[in-house]
Formats: sequence, C-alpha cells, structure tokens
Amino acid sequence: MEHSNRTDMLTIASTVAREKGIEVSQVIEALESAIQRAATSKYGLEFDIRAKINRENGYVDLARYTEIVATEDDIENDMTQITLAGAKVSHPNLNVGEFIIDELPPIEFGRIAAQTAKQVIVQKVRDAERDKQYNDYKDRVGEIVSGTVKRVEYNNITIDLGMAEAVMTRDESIGRENLRRGDNVRAYLYDVRREQRGPQIFVSRTHPEFLVALFRQEVPEIEEGAIEILSVARDPGSRAKICVRANEAGMDPVGSCVGMRGSRVQQVVSELIGEKIDIIEYTEATESLVKKALQPAQVSQVIIDDASEKVEVVVDESQLSLAIGRRGQNVRLASKMLKMDLDLITEQESQKRNEEKYKVRSEIFKTILGVDDVMALLLVKEGFTSVEEFAVITVEELMEIEGINEATAKSLQENAKKHIENETKQVEKTINELNVEQDLVDFLGGGIAIVKLAENDIKTLDDLADLSSDELTEFLAELGITEDESANIILQARQSAGWFDEDEQGEE
Repeated sequence: MEHSNRTDMLTIASTVAREKGIEVSQVIEALESAIQRAATSKYGLEFDIRAKINRENGYVDLARYTEIVATEDDIENDMTQITLAGAKVSHPNLNVGEFIIDELPPIEFGRIAAQTAKQVIVQKVRDAERDKQYNDYKDRVGEIVSGTVKRVEYNNITIDLGMAEAVMTRDESIGRENLRRGDNVRAYLYDVRREQRGPQIFVSRTHPEFLVALFRQEVPEIEEGAIEILSVARDPGSRAKICVRANEAGMDPVGSCVGMRGSRVQQVVSELIGEKIDIIEYTEATESLVKKALQPAQVSQVIIDDASEKVEVVVDESQLSLAIGRRGQNVRLASKMLKMDLDLITEQESQKRNEEKYKVRSEIFKTILGVDDVMALLLVKEGFTSVEEFAVITVEELMEIEGINEATAKSLQENAKKHIENETKQVEKTINELNVEQDLVDFLGGGIAIVKLAENDIKTLDDLADLSSDELTEFLAELGITEDESANIILQARQSAGWFDEDEQGEE
C-alpha cells in the first residue's frame, strides 16, 4: 500500500468521525473490519485473519494468526490452532497461549470486495453513531430537551434534537397544541431505549415531571433544595395542581414559585399553552391540606375514615359545583395530587348519613345493651361505635359521661361482656359445624373471620395461603380489611404453612 494511500486513510477516518460526531478510533476499527472481511474472503473463511491499521502512519498490518495449544486433544480447529510440539519446529521461542503470526501481502480490492468493504464500514460507523446517541441521551432522562419539529404524523411527532431524533406520541403531546413542521419545541425526556434500528428517544409535554422540571428552571430555590415539589397532578393544557414544601424556616414556598407579580409561574403557564396552575403549600394536618387542594371551593368539614382510606369532604350546596369543577376536574386533580379518595357530599347529605348511622347504632345498643332511645342516642353521640368498646372501658370512665350513674355503667359493661361471650360461643359452634381445620383456627386465633372464610370453603391454613390478596379482601369485606393487610396475612400464612423459610420471605 502506497504512503499517500495510507495518509488518505487516516484523513478519511478523521473526516468521517468529525461528520458523524464519533471517535476516530471507531472509524478506524470499521476500516479494519472491512479489510479483514475482504482478506478472509480471499484467503479462506476458515483462517483467523486479522487487520490492524497503525494509528500514526496508516500502515495496514495484515496477518494470519495460529493459536498454540498444549496437545492434539486441545485442538478444536486445526486451521487456526497448532500443538506446542508442531510450533516449536519453526518458532522455538513461543509457548502455549501465544500465536504464530504469518504476515500477508496487502490485498487489492476488486469490485465485489470493495462493495463488501463499503457495506461493513457503513454499518460499523452507523453502529458507532447509534451507540454514541444512546450514551449521550440515556443519562439525560429527566431533563428538558429542545428541538425542531421534523415530521408530524397521525400518531407521532418527530423532533430533531440536533445529533438525534426524538419521538413524541399523541398521548404525550398537549391536545389543543397544534405543532407544525419547523416549530421549535421543548419537552421532557422520559425514556431512551436501545433497539435494533437504533436508540429510540421518547419525550413528553404532558408528563407530570415536565411541570416539575419547568419550575426547577424558573425557581432557583427548587434547584437548590430549599423548596421541594412533593406531588403533581395535571390535566395537560388545561389545569394542574402542585403541592410544595419549604425545607428552610421562614421561606414562603408558594410565593417563591409564583414570583414577583407572578413572573415565575407565568413563564411555566406560557410554556404549557395557558395551563392554569394551583400551587398548594403542604401541611401535616390532612384536613387543612384537603381544604387547600379543593380551592377555590370553600370546604365545611373533612371526615377521614382510616378503615376505608377514604376522605369524606362536606361542602355547602352552593360550593358543590365549584368543588367538583368542570367535568370533575377540580376534585379529580386534588385526589390525584393528594393520593386520596375524596368523596364530596353536601351538608344535607352528610346530616342524612349521620342520622342513618346514629339510627343503626342506636338500634344495636338498644337491643344488645338493653337501654332506651335516649340513652342509646347519648352513647352514639359520645362516639361509641361498637358493643365491644363497652367491655373494655372502665366503669369510672363511663360514669364521666353526663347522665350515666354507677348502676347504669355496670349494666352496660355486663350486657356487653355477656353479648361477646355468647357471640364467641356461637362462632366456635359454627366453626366446628363447618369442619374448619385446627391449623387455621390456631393461625387466626378464632373469631368471625374464620366463619367468613369457611363459608367460602377456606378451611385449612394451606387454603388461606393459596389465596390472592384481593380474594381475601373480598371474603372479609364486612370486617373492613384492607388489601395491604390481606397481603400481609397471606404472606405469614405461607410461612406458617412451610411454603418458604424466613430468607425467602425476606426476598419476597
């Protein structure tokens, strides 16, 4: 190979690398692969032929490699391997694991060989280009990127980012935003995938984190960690709610996010095509937080039901439509931001529900505790919800309630304990009649839960362990069990039944 050609080879490699934004060494490796491919075709595919280009002068070293192995039994391919004894004849200084290197003359590229070499180079350069794109963008997930709309198709919008292209699906674009070819656009990079056709970069303008990233750019206190965005809920292009908290004493997180005369939040609103943004300051008082989240509606009362994990929000009739919002938007975004199931009711509905609860509990207390209407209603208003509570409260505590003397307090306790004792006996009788295995009784410790399970043909510990959490939650719905509690019970049942040991439990 002539010296000028050798120099041209390095120049070409440098030019291609600069144009494609990849390393020169990657282009040279592509050239080496092309030369090696052509040489292998000429000398035989069965040989181990390697090409190496000198990075300083462009000279090509072309050679056939033969590996030295210990004995005949170690030879897997007699065209690329030779025993130590055979190698010692011509190369006495080489040892096992080294190679006999036979230099080959430079090859002349014919039409077919040149075409093959070109294909190899193009493919190798393309692969290197794709690897660079993937490596450049995979570490940028979570950032805002800028680009130009290249194509607008029915389902996708292709955005030119400069050195790569990104895809924004219709679901990830703001519905009423009409992007056209040539428009400049900013979006949130949320995923980069390595695929056969090259890295696929996905961006979004509807992602909740896009809103977070925009505020981070506009509000230095967020970037510095002095203010934290705890949660976000968006109806893209229409309305959003964010919950913020100050991590430094004396700082106003809402004011900082809004900015002087609304300058900061207005920048975000403009980027999101007029999306209205409600900024709520976090507080540990759930009632206060719910009231803030449903603004501008005025909330009368917030009732938290820990058993059902629901939050009942009471509003005046005049505030109901405002609290719900257009097409349910306000309450839906508030629920999503707070990660709570908000149940909106009017004051009239709340009063009606309370009256029904009072009526049901009063009837139970009248029947079981043997009290009249007035006393039953008094007990309900004092906050008693079940007969079992009267069996554990002391006589002295009951006597603190106005209208209850010592005799009445003792009567309430005796009747409650008698009822629980009778009910326990009835449960035990039912368990025996339903043929429940002792291992299940021992595990759950008795109680109405066993009856509910037995009625659904769950009569052994293995039967319980074999359930899914949603099945157990359904069977014990009347007892107010949550799915998390069900999952924990089933996990413990599986361990008790010997399905796995403690180490495996930890992994699960």
